[in-house]
Amino acid sequence: MTNDHKVRTCLWFENNGEAAANAYIALIPNSKIENVVRAAPDGDAVVVDFTLAGTPYQILNGGPQFKQTPAASISVMTVDQTETDRLWDTLTSDGGEEGRCGWLVDRFGVSWQIVPKALSDLLGAEDQAAAGRAQAAMMDMSKIEIRTLEAAFNAA
Repeated sequence: MTNDHKVRTCLWFENNGEAAANAYIALIPNSKIENVVRAAPDGDAVVVDFTLAGTPYQILNGGPQFKQTPAASISVMTVDQTETDRLWDTLTSDGGEEGRCGWLVDRFGVSWQIVPKALSDLLGAEDQAAAGRAQAAMMDMSKIEIRTLEAAFNAA
């Protein structure tokens, strides 16, 4: 067991938590399962401790009492459109749902924000008019498209 993190975000699942954790670590580099607690040696996972890009998470298969909500999401800052597309396409496949402005819900019911670094750079620019145009363009998007943001930012 390598549970060295003092603080973790815990995601409540009815079931399938181990499958979700395995899907997530396969998607994000520098990620791993750290520990799995089972009710019986060959039984289903009750708790799964894992990291995504070094950030600690825990999944609790706690039953149907609570559901996932967009009030808590996993936010991933991507380096370029290729990474944005890869994460978006994978997370929305097999029953995932697109949201607005870079938000989505994966097939397990977990909300994600897939945010290209370029978005933060453009929205934080000193030129407030250009940043406003980029923000207005973002408001019309599901998946964030960097070229469209940049075109809006640079429009006169």
